[in-house]
Amino acid sequence: MIKTTVKKAHPYISGEWVETNRESVLIKSPYSGDVVGEQVLATQEDVENALASAYASKKQIANIPSYERAKILKRAASLLEQEKERFAGLISLELGKPLKNTLDEVSRSIETLELSGEEAKRLIGETLPGDASERGTKAIASTFRVPVGVVAAITPFNAPLNLVCHKVGPAFAAGNSVILKPAPQTALIATELLKLLLEAGVPKHAINMVLGGVEIGQQIVKDDRINVISFTGGVVAARNICELANMKKVLLELGGNASTIVHEDADLKRAATLCARTGFSNSGQSCISVQRIYVHQSIIPTFTDLLKEEVLKLKIGDPLLPDTDVGCLVDENAAKRVMNWINESVQLGATVVCGGKQQGATVEPTILLNPPKHSKVVCQEVFGPIVSIIPYETIEEAIAETNDSSFGLQTGLFTNKMDLAYKVAHSLEVGGVVINGTSNFRLDHWPYGGVKNSGIGREGPRYAIEDMTETKMIVFQLPINE
Repeated sequence: MIKTTVKKAHPYISGEWVETNRESVLIKSPYSGDVVGEQVLATQEDVENALASAYASKKQIANIPSYERAKILKRAASLLEQEKERFAGLISLELGKPLKNTLDEVSRSIETLELSGEEAKRLIGETLPGDASERGTKAIASTFRVPVGVVAAITPFNAPLNLVCHKVGPAFAAGNSVILKPAPQTALIATELLKLLLEAGVPKHAINMVLGGVEIGQQIVKDDRINVISFTGGVVAARNICELANMKKVLLELGGNASTIVHEDADLKRAATLCARTGFSNSGQSCISVQRIYVHQSIIPTFTDLLKEEVLKLKIGDPLLPDTDVGCLVDENAAKRVMNWINESVQLGATVVCGGKQQGATVEPTILLNPPKHSKVVCQEVFGPIVSIIPYETIEEAIAETNDSSFGLQTGLFTNKMDLAYKVAHSLEVGGVVINGTSNFRLDHWPYGGVKNSGIGREGPRYAIEDMTETKMIVFQLPINE
């Protein structure tokens, strides 16, 4: 078992940690209920100072050579590798996410920082001849990628380390200053990451961090000194951000009610194993977690039995134990909501195949069979340990049902027919399709994001940097010969 020391999370403003004369709240483990830390909350004045600091330092950060920014980010990755177990243990303690998952998250975070460092050296432009136009025979243009200035990074609790890295890494790689607002539920891990980044050589004025709730976030996003808002979270908050942001670029990585389609010719054992593994990791608290499983009606009994068998193998318990597969949700209120959704689906006609019980913030991995289309577990984002098996007759029906959603993040498809795989992949209204895998598969160097209410823009260092820079064109007019 990994041991962790009780920590203190506090704002970091103008190169200084803010520790005194502020309201603070205790941080409790959602699994044990034990106090594991304390969070110092930022005031409105703190936020103003952070905004002023970020704005004042943007030219200083932009002037750091690309090679130096790359070295700093790669040094941060190296330091995080050395601290892997400590960081994983802290996430598990603070969030209730099993150590299996948090060790993987730290590995991904290391990779994200390394990728950001590599991309810092690839801020390339192009040369454009003028003589493509009759008026430009004596002109030539070059384009350059330049920093936007100040990036506001607002992150959620479910992947509290890697999602901060996915915003701070590309923003700094591109030469921007950053104001970070992490989720209140996971302020400890954000604090530890910021300390590590500073140790790696990130200039003390390159990042400001404020801690608090909705009001703090609103003060940031409506401020005109912010150039880009990069937000990961829910649709309601995203709409509020868009209303407040005014003339700013807004990048939104939002939710989903991810579909995975299991066709009649699929490898059912593989499909069931992967659906069990990726439907309940982090108690389903992932925007691409397996939620709706559309299964061809001819294989419903077989697939249901296989999935139940795999789900019952999952070990539920203390997230700090190395063999735990499923820990708890972020708090008891989240668990109560999930239970209400399960009960609603049963009242509407769904069958509970397994699970469906709550203890504290923990909800057993739950399989529902054939919940109606209008039930919350089908048409909304569960963000909890529930998967629903829904039968279909034709692949066109599975495509239509998948697309009949306000979300469009990622979809999985299990089939051995290549022609059908391409047909489905090109017909789905989503940001990504995983063939012979579930919706819940992501590599950090790939473009990640969705359509519809699943967001705007793409994550992945290369793609985030495109949105965190501007294209500057410099034109050289040649002298006209007499």
